[in-house]
Amino acid sequence: MSDAENATVQLAYALDTFYFLVMGAFVMWMAAGFAMLESGLVRAKNTAEILTKNIGLYAVACVMYMLMGYNIMYPGDAMSPYFPGFGGLLGGGDNSVEDVLASGGDTYYSGLSDFFFQVVFVATAMSIVSGAVAERMKLWVFFAFAVFMTGFIYPVQGFWKWGGGFLDAAGFNDFAGSGIVHLCGASAALAGVLLLGPRLGKYGADGKINPIPGANMPMATLGTFILWLGWFGFNGGSELVVSNIDEANAVARVFVNTNMAAAGGTIAALVVARLVFGKADLTMALNGALAGLVAITAEPLAPTPVAGTLIGAVGGIIVVFSIIGLDKLKIDDPVGAISVHGVVGMWGLMAVPITNEGASFGAQLLGLVSIFLWVFITSLIVWFVLKMILGLRVSEEEELMGTDLSECGLEAYPEFKRE
Repeated sequence: MSDAENATVQLAYALDTFYFLVMGAFVMWMAAGFAMLESGLVRAKNTAEILTKNIGLYAVACVMYMLMGYNIMYPGDAMSPYFPGFGGLLGGGDNSVEDVLASGGDTYYSGLSDFFFQVVFVATAMSIVSGAVAERMKLWVFFAFAVFMTGFIYPVQGFWKWGGGFLDAAGFNDFAGSGIVHLCGASAALAGVLLLGPRLGKYGADGKINPIPGANMPMATLGTFILWLGWFGFNGGSELVVSNIDEANAVARVFVNTNMAAAGGTIAALVVARLVFGKADLTMALNGALAGLVAITAEPLAPTPVAGTLIGAVGGIIVVFSIIGLDKLKIDDPVGAISVHGVVGMWGLMAVPITNEGASFGAQLLGLVSIFLWVFITSLIVWFVLKMILGLRVSEEEELMGTDLSECGLEAYPEFKRE
């Protein structure tokens, strides 16, 4: 290899590593989006607690994925295509110039940049759980579950596809994680919510559903826009390479489809809400945007921008009816996380073969069912054990007073008079 070729390879390596890190930073910023969205959609008396959850779960996810999760998800030589084994603590991840040049192009970014990009994904999955169990779960029980979720539950099903396990061999497609991240988080949330029960006063004895509005709609809207921005890193970074013309074009298409799906989801949810409720419901518009983003995440490269918009729009329609349906089933999800990330995550997975000729509905269904059953069952077991040992809920008095004081000893808005 000539000096000019060596320089080109090194430049491409540096560019792809930098791109990977920046896209990972975009995804990390989604943690702020989830924090703002959830704090806007809960009542003022629970704001400080849910903010504590969000920063705490991010830190737990980072540590547990470093100690266990990354090596379970990417073990190198796996024990089997179903369970990967454990490869030990995270290694150095640095690649020498000689190793990069000798790889023939197979090594094109830093190993540590890959870890950084992956760890912010697992934090995203755990953030989904936070909103669904809001306003009535004990803080430290939530953190205890986060240890198991980020260190073991998420990595095993992530290995099945992204680590080269049986779903990858079966032809399952999930470009950036409609199933592996979003359905995973929603499945864990559903298991927790079923054992936790609804908030006090949410459902009447006569079957009446009592709305519990959030405290800060500007904050929730800001959170949605932050998530929309972060999603460009979520999907765009999953292309992995940007240092040649074909890959650069692919990244551009992923960005455009991601944006258009969110727009389609927003408009569709607004229209459906107007038809169903007679009003333009802001919370449905916000969830519609997120639903569009979740829907396109499984395959943001193959569709045309028009198809991407339609895929997102279907997600926006689904999420409205899913939120209404779960409420009728008395499954209390304060932020709509199970509907946005779970139900629409399923749609995103099953929509892949519509635009990707290399995908099949059978393989997509296999992946959907495998992810849901693994995460739901293992999460249910962990939540149940935690319930038996520690209890999941705060007391009725603490719930009425607000988890800010009972769990954190402070209020987010101390100047405001309590109702």
